[in-house]
Amino acid sequence: MTQTLLIELLTEELPPKALAKLGKAFADGIVNGLKSRDFLEADSVATAYATPRRLAVSITKVRAVSPDKSIREKVLPVSVALDANGNGTPPLAKKLAALGFPDLTVADLERAQDGKAESFFYTYTAAGSALQGGLQAALEDSVSKLPIPKVMSYQRPDGATVQFVRPAHALVALHGATVLPLTLLGLTAANVTEGHRFLTAPGKRAVTIASADVYAATLKADGKVLASVEERKEQIRTELLAKAGADKVLMPEALLDEVSALVEWPVVYECNFEEEFLAVPQECLILTMQTNQKYFALTDTNGKLRSRFLIVSNIATDTPNAIIDGNERVVRPRLSDAKFFFEQDKKKTLESRLPLLDKIVYHNKLGTQGARGERVAALAGFIATAIGGDATLAQRAAKLSKADLVTEMVGEFPELQGIMGTYYARNDGEPEDVALAASEHYQPRFAGDALPTTVTGTAVALADKLETLVGIWAIGLAPTGDKDPFALRRHALGVLRMLIEKRLSLSISSLLSQAAQLFQSVPGFKDPSADVATFMYDRLRGILRERGFSVNEIEAVVAQNPDRLDDIVQRLEAVQAFAALPESASLAAANKRITNILKKNEDALAAVGEQGVNVSLLQDTAEKNLNTAVVRVLPEIDAAFNSGDFAGTLKTLAQLKEEVDAFFNDVMVMAEDVALRNNRLALLSSLHGMMNRVADISKLAA
Repeated sequence: MTQTLLIELLTEELPPKALAKLGKAFADGIVNGLKSRDFLEADSVATAYATPRRLAVSITKVRAVSPDKSIREKVLPVSVALDANGNGTPPLAKKLAALGFPDLTVADLERAQDGKAESFFYTYTAAGSALQGGLQAALEDSVSKLPIPKVMSYQRPDGATVQFVRPAHALVALHGATVLPLTLLGLTAANVTEGHRFLTAPGKRAVTIASADVYAATLKADGKVLASVEERKEQIRTELLAKAGADKVLMPEALLDEVSALVEWPVVYECNFEEEFLAVPQECLILTMQTNQKYFALTDTNGKLRSRFLIVSNIATDTPNAIIDGNERVVRPRLSDAKFFFEQDKKKTLESRLPLLDKIVYHNKLGTQGARGERVAALAGFIATAIGGDATLAQRAAKLSKADLVTEMVGEFPELQGIMGTYYARNDGEPEDVALAASEHYQPRFAGDALPTTVTGTAVALADKLETLVGIWAIGLAPTGDKDPFALRRHALGVLRMLIEKRLSLSISSLLSQAAQLFQSVPGFKDPSADVATFMYDRLRGILRERGFSVNEIEAVVAQNPDRLDDIVQRLEAVQAFAALPESASLAAANKRITNILKKNEDALAAVGEQGVNVSLLQDTAEKNLNTAVVRVLPEIDAAFNSGDFAGTLKTLAQLKEEVDAFFNDVMVMAEDVALRNNRLALLSSLHGMMNRVADISKLAA
């Protein structure tokens, strides 16, 4: 017989940022423990619950007794179990007693091959075990492995000292309607928990759970508690949207998750602050409301911050004035601080702050932030010139880009670095490109983030990331496994995205070389450009896979280590179109064969040099036809390639299929005559170069 099982542990307020992980781990540990002990059906369903004051899980179709099991036990090798006369030995009798079968004889055992020898086995049926014992072990194991941020020691009423994430007050364990008398943390299980701390009367907080199937419904109806994290989160989301009306509510998922872990019965109220605070950059106000107060800011349809905001309370009341007034009173000093920092910061220009960067160590092997700013400025100027920008603006922007790090506002809210730089640069009267670069040079900050919109911002963003990649790599801090403290993977992806999506005709090798030159004065510097390039090409493969290209298609292009990426997507699309042609498989296989032949005969090709194919040495019809075809299509391929028509370039190759197939069927490349052999190698070399202009199509045959 199976029934729903419920386990709940009632505690003091749990750490909100850890609640989701604690709830999942608590549920998973119990489920896995019961599954390993065979108490669950194949279609049992587990539901995890977590509130600020409880961890719980309900599991359907849990057996009261685990099934009997047939066990085949190896006893001893025959050579040990029997003496010379075929009788049981003392070791056999001892082993049978240890297994709990002292009355068995040799006749009761199964004799079977065990590898190269024979052994005795005994098969018996082990009776199933009761749920209480298996659940007790599963519960203790689950609790012992919880991802507790910080263990707390506390004293139970009986004087015993217990360790857990927070003091525990009650344990509920129900199989159907039956209480399982489990014990944990000095508690004995019952069927009584507590309702909401504020919405139930002090003497009526006890909530009796009649059966495991009605746990969530009973808590909701009798205890004013929504046990499900997801249910609370969705209710908060719905109420926020309703209260926002025509305005837009800013509700990042991380904030929703944290607030959901702070309340058991969420209610949304509207609050306001003084209009004068709207003179402060809205990012500052939004951040302080979200980070410090867990409030939800509102903007109008144009994204401009409103002076009203929403709070999520744990108390439902028809007279919320005290709650609203209290929260408005609490947020006011925070907004006043932001206003004060902003006004103070504006009194000093970003340029006047630059000397302070010389006192901030970037890395003890790479110098200060000031020195780093000089390197980034030099590289930004080079890049700006290369992409048609203003080198002077780029250098100015790069020098000022980190100056907001020493402002009061960024000191209080590091998340605003770059954003505040833009505000302060505008206040200083800097050109708009310079001001925008203060924030844009951090872009893209994460996967899917926007790229810089200006040429100056792009130049500084590239310079900032390349300087980091080369400098940090050179001092031996390349990413290893999951460790990437300087976010070099993110920097590499940012560089690649800008090169590809903005179609910048910049050379990767040139960029890395220019970056490396900036560190020549650093003691012991070793140019890591080759390793960084390899690292970037590996990241490039990942970007292209996310765009839907296959591994073989990507290798056809990336294996050539393209130095420019402005046309890489177009090359891949051409390869994709070529791969769909009926002639592609044969030509790819032929190209792979040609590659192998040429690789084995590099010395012979070097001796032939640039003289090309000698038509007078062509003997077989197949090689003459191939040479004629190559000469015929070469101008067409040249024209298509030079115009950027990569698809047309590869499509033209399809015309050569019959001649290439005939050549390999009828012609012996490695002829005994050296002149003849070298001429055929020259023909293949010419064909190979033409085939691999867009991509190495031999990779399509991999």
